[in-house]
Amino acid sequence: MPRSSLGLRIPKGMHDILPDELALQERAEASALDLFKAWAYQKVVTPTLEYGACIQPVEEEGDSFFKLFDRQGHVLVLRPELTTPIARMVSTRMRGTAFPLRLCYAADVFRYSKSHKQEFRQVGVELIGSASPAADAEVVALAIEALRKIGGMGFQINLGHMGIFKGIMAELGVPQEFQLHYQEKLARKDFVGIERLVKDYGFELKIQDVLLKLPHLHGKEDMLDQVLEWSRRPSLLEAVDALRQVYQYLKIFGVQDYVSLDLGILRGFSYYTGAVFEGYVPGVGFPVVEGGRYDSLYGEFGEDAPATGFAINLKAIIEQMTCSNAEIPEVLVYGSDVSKVIAEARKLRQPGKRVEMCLESFTQEQAVESANRKGIKEVVCAR
Repeated sequence: MPRSSLGLRIPKGMHDILPDELALQERAEASALDLFKAWAYQKVVTPTLEYGACIQPVEEEGDSFFKLFDRQGHVLVLRPELTTPIARMVSTRMRGTAFPLRLCYAADVFRYSKSHKQEFRQVGVELIGSASPAADAEVVALAIEALRKIGGMGFQINLGHMGIFKGIMAELGVPQEFQLHYQEKLARKDFVGIERLVKDYGFELKIQDVLLKLPHLHGKEDMLDQVLEWSRRPSLLEAVDALRQVYQYLKIFGVQDYVSLDLGILRGFSYYTGAVFEGYVPGVGFPVVEGGRYDSLYGEFGEDAPATGFAINLKAIIEQMTCSNAEIPEVLVYGSDVSKVIAEARKLRQPGKRVEMCLESFTQEQAVESANRKGIKEVVCAR
């Protein structure tokens, strides 16, 4: 029975991966994982499906998750990221493991989003059990090294701190309703919307000035002096000092030139508490690297531990790269006797060559024509 037109399509946001695209993805993924392991990170795998109670303890309207039900009526979620599933795993199956614990992964994640395809490949790391700014610097430096290994393309890392934003909002004393709207527009870099929102609330000019300047505060370390002119709250001073330390450690890692401080960064997941960062590459209008500190998440699973990490959107990066023909066969074996063709192909594969064999009796002319059509450079006759 023929398939319907729907049967010839795939769900919106899902994707097939063709041979050249998959070869590119696998090489990028392998280079990232090799790097992570060289930095003492161990690879783990979590389930594609998690209970909704793990991913989202409290139901929220308009979330970005793919949901379904099991036969007992429990809500299941296709993992939207790996940080929370790894927190569950560490707090249960790895409880008692010596900290700091360094874990890495490569997996597909699933999200409804305006900026992302619904299914995409991530590689990333989680560093669990250290509250030191050196831990934050390690994951930022590792993200930079991973981008260098994966693509060698131009990129920019923007680094901020959630504590600075919270401290400024507390100092200004703005209403919670305004803060939520402002935060949402700031996360989307909606500068026109921010200006309209600030004007509509009718704050005094001094408060308006700070709210309109904050989204544009980015640059090097001296930019933090501007923040200290607005407030000397202890929590804000602590956040500024922590960000300075991270930035100084990045200089020792030799990657500071890739990093710009940006106080307009607010990560999309609610669990971030400290230093946060994003990475951008040319041609992509959203961050391809997302990361930061999340010191409260493990407490929700009964294992109180500080943590930091990042994820790289491999799908977005690979779409900016050129596929190569590195995976096509190197040799085509042909002949009038298929048994001899099989034997010759086996012999040529032993040293590691990629060999395709003709499954029917071919003349030399037919074999050369087939090789040219497929891009195979060498033709061997089995005798």
